[in-house]
Amino acid sequence: MSNWISKIGFRYLKSRKKTGFVSVIAGFSFLGIMLGVATLIIVMSVMNGFRAELMGRILGFNGHLSVQPSWGPVLTLDEKLLADLRGVYNVQSVAPLLEGQVMVSTNLHSQGALIRGLRAQDFKERPLLFDEFKGNWADFENGEGLIVGSRLAAKMGARIGDKITLISPNGNVTAFGTMPRTKAYTVVGTFNSGMYEYDSNMVFMPLEMAQKFLMQEGKISQIDLFVGDVNQVPFIMQDVMNVLPLNVSVVDWRHSNAAFFNAVEVERNVMFLILTLIIIVAAFNIISGLIMLVKDKTRDIAILRTMGASRRGIMAVFLIDGCFVGVVGSLLGLALGLAISLNIETIRQWLGSLAGRDLFSAEIYFLSQLPSKTYASDVILVVCLALGLSFLATLYPSWRASKTDPVEALRYE
Repeated sequence: MSNWISKIGFRYLKSRKKTGFVSVIAGFSFLGIMLGVATLIIVMSVMNGFRAELMGRILGFNGHLSVQPSWGPVLTLDEKLLADLRGVYNVQSVAPLLEGQVMVSTNLHSQGALIRGLRAQDFKERPLLFDEFKGNWADFENGEGLIVGSRLAAKMGARIGDKITLISPNGNVTAFGTMPRTKAYTVVGTFNSGMYEYDSNMVFMPLEMAQKFLMQEGKISQIDLFVGDVNQVPFIMQDVMNVLPLNVSVVDWRHSNAAFFNAVEVERNVMFLILTLIIIVAAFNIISGLIMLVKDKTRDIAILRTMGASRRGIMAVFLIDGCFVGVVGSLLGLALGLAISLNIETIRQWLGSLAGRDLFSAEIYFLSQLPSKTYASDVILVVCLALGLSFLATLYPSWRASKTDPVEALRYE
């Protein structure tokens, strides 16, 4: 590119008395592209983090595959079936469990909860639960006591070693009707999965104790299967079905949580489209600013043409102006977006302390921390989109400048 083209192009970007308003429009275009790129990167990173965090916690809490009775609420615990399932290729662990709805009660509070009977070894093989376990593990391993969600324990005012009362609707039948089954158990530990829904509503107890309390001895609700590669679940599912008897069926995690993850994906796509409008508006500002600049510099263009400047050279001058705004705005937006995305939780905590309130309530957003996960493909897509729109925005004003007739332009000066 000739030296004169770049010199004139950058000179036109500087604010002068006559072109000050044009430079202001260029400045707003620059800010619009920078903020648009940064906002898109931040929002997409948070949405990616939200999806990945939820998927990790849901799959860490529940199985990748779930074997359930085809009819009826429970099925008989069959050790041979468990052994057959463990023999399926890529199945890493098999965990039978029994679920039931109960009322949890202390002197301070009462609320409904979901009780899960689980073998100690199966609980230990779930890092999401065991890594955040606090309490006396030996007691639970010996088939005694309850492990309560940390938020549920806080609401109930129950500490490790305290007793809480469980009330089950599946009670004893008497002459006066069914009497709820009530029993007090010791809290031997708490867990913190990071998901509010689980931590505030879930109670674990040894499987045999749960079967006895729920009056379902020798029965289970389902069998959770954890596999080595979640992407291979459809193929593993077919192998699992081959070893199952007719009275049971298998459901994978995608089917169980399809509505939830589809909603997250739709929200992510809609947010991308909405925030792209910021960049589009900035691109229109580039168009309007360059058109006004071409109008203001008509005499300069005519003089350059009479001095031998080609149409392509004139077009290049204004392409430099528009592309400079797009490129620099996109790069600064990229830097700002990455800086905020990589430190989003620290920023949230700082803003929360500054405002004196929690800006990311776990009761609303399910998670206790604001997640962020930045993918290179998303960043490249956003930056290329901004650069592409900026380049397209410069084409018409630059072409219009190159078509200026020097004779006509100088005649009316």
